[in-house]
Amino acid sequence: MQSLIQLLYPPQCVMCDDRTELDFALCGSCWAETPFIDGLCCDACGTPLPGDDTSNHGLLCDDCMVVARPWSEGRAVLVYKDKARRLVLSLKHGDRTELARAVAPWLSRKADEICGPDTLIIPVPLHRYRLLRRKFNQAALLAQYLAQLGPMDCIPDALVRTKKTAPLEGHSRDERFAALEGVIQAHPKRRAALSGRRILLIDDVMTSGATFAAATEACFAAGAKDVRVLALARVVKDA
Repeated sequence: MQSLIQLLYPPQCVMCDDRTELDFALCGSCWAETPFIDGLCCDACGTPLPGDDTSNHGLLCDDCMVVARPWSEGRAVLVYKDKARRLVLSLKHGDRTELARAVAPWLSRKADEICGPDTLIIPVPLHRYRLLRRKFNQAALLAQYLAQLGPMDCIPDALVRTKKTAPLEGHSRDERFAALEGVIQAHPKRRAALSGRRILLIDDVMTSGATFAAATEACFAAGAKDVRVLALARVVKDA
């Protein structure tokens, strides 16, 4: 039966109609046009850095040398441009929820660089009104598919947004941090589960890092032992 289904509905690239060998994958052309972050990167946010000595850990990008990051390490899978931007927007606003499953192995490889098996995966939350309008939290989908690959556990509702904030596109870094200060907290029924744990925060895009910072502070306020962050895509200057 499975062979018949594959014959009638052969696997297709998640970004175009070309055939692929596996479901939920990119074709060769789309893979080549997707800006993956490989090689040397900022140890705090995952921004690609010049050079190829990946053993040289602890290097920071210009932003992370200026802005204090409350988390200990961070990574990103893609540079937020071109096909990566299209992929993120398709997931976030185009109801292409299957894309979360497609990118989970990419997230897993990056997570392996900074996390151990005892890490707890937590998504950055949406405010309930935005969640009601969108019907899903893309960060939660990413976190849950990542957890399915093992061996880390996931609590999709560990954090909540207590205040609705306006969209932050076009805002300065300082405006973003000010708007998000104190708006994320641990869910009252999940605080005990965060206490003493190593946390991996997941979100679709990192721009200034303000959202990750607010979520990190919420985790520490609940007693987390350590927090690391992972974004599907990183906004990079002049990228």
